[in-house]
Amino acid sequence: MQSVLQSIILGIVQGLTEFLPVSSTAHLRIIPALANWKDPGAAFSAVIQLGTMLAILIYFWNDLTKIYLQTKSKIGLWIIFGTIPICVFGFVFKSEIEVGFVRNLKLISLCLIFFGLLMFFTDLIAHQKKQIKDITFIDVMLIGLAQSLALFPGVSRSAITIMAGLLLGFKRYDAARFSFLLSIPAILASGILELNGLLFSLNGIQDISWSNLIIGTIASCISGYFAIDFLLKYLQTHKTYIFVFYRILLGIMVLYLNYKGMIQ
Repeated sequence: MQSVLQSIILGIVQGLTEFLPVSSTAHLRIIPALANWKDPGAAFSAVIQLGTMLAILIYFWNDLTKIYLQTKSKIGLWIIFGTIPICVFGFVFKSEIEVGFVRNLKLISLCLIFFGLLMFFTDLIAHQKKQIKDITFIDVMLIGLAQSLALFPGVSRSAITIMAGLLLGFKRYDAARFSFLLSIPAILASGILELNGLLFSLNGIQDISWSNLIIGTIASCISGYFAIDFLLKYLQTHKTYIFVFYRILLGIMVLYLNYKGMIQ
């Protein structure tokens, strides 16, 4: 049975890594492996993401009320269109995401390293001129397609969407801001879908209890709020290189430990 402490730790990890460009799904696979805990699975990860969605709602409440209450605002419509690709790919590859090869530590490590290097070169060549108000339908669909790659643990939804924004000419701050807003429907849909499935499996015999799930969700909300605030302020004056180095080092470490049979 997953303990309360494990749920709190995994919730904090989820909240921090959902918004920092280092991949929350990778960390929720790696941390249990390092601690010799049972893999909580994609369903648990998806449900406690609802806590990070709540963090976004709280942090961007003023922005969201403007977006969805003002009839002239296009951002709300853009967010809906941008969410379509990940919903389609998520439905098609649902079984592979939950129990298939994408839970493989080698693949996760390679994704951490490869997309870390891609983040480095993206930030190196990016021409940051555009703001959110300049976003077009083409921009939205390209960022939405990029977000679909986050279905693979190790890619990172925030990393791939921020990179897409940078390549399209957006400033780091604006790319990150739109990335967070775009994540709301995707996280909500994923969390509700998995929550519906867990309704039929969570009982006294299972490895995860409702109380632990709620605790993990609350922890992810609190840590997620601070992660959003940190990253938005950080990207105003810094490049993404610190996250690049972290991803590469983590990927190499996990590859080595997996090769030696120390984690599975």
